[in-house]
Amino acid sequence: MGLNIVLIEPEIPMNTGNIGRLSLGSGSNLHLVKPFGFELSDKRLKRAGLDYWKNISLFIYESVDDFYSKNKGKHFAYFSSHGTQEYWDIDYKDDMFLIFGKESTGLPENIVAENSNLVYNIPIYSTHIRSLNLANAVSIVVYEGIRNLKTTYNKT
Repeated sequence: MGLNIVLIEPEIPMNTGNIGRLSLGSGSNLHLVKPFGFELSDKRLKRAGLDYWKNISLFIYESVDDFYSKNKGKHFAYFSSHGTQEYWDIDYKDDMFLIFGKESTGLPENIVAENSNLVYNIPIYSTHIRSLNLANAVSIVVYEGIRNLKTTYNKT
């Protein structure tokens, strides 16, 4: 069992560091798609991931096109506040790619438009915020995926 966390053009090193730590703790792979808003050597990235960063299963891509060319035929789920389905409705699969956009603008509009049937949201029950912190959103989705896959495995 395993999931793949994909961050397209992450901007904030502390979020990426926290998500790296989450990927290790959850047994997930972390995929980072350039350009980044920081350097991978950034101390804030390492501090947020603590000394675990060296153990993370990390894949780096030069661009969105590079990511797609290397992961053809995989199962994808995209996350955006513009999604019309909730994250708990995903048919989670082993080796699924959970794709998140950058902190400031989310996923590129063309990716959302081209994959509209695979775009999910995390409901927000307050009008005072427009989105959740990226690291928190990734955590919610990853552990729902693990719960869902564990339930599936326990039935077989």
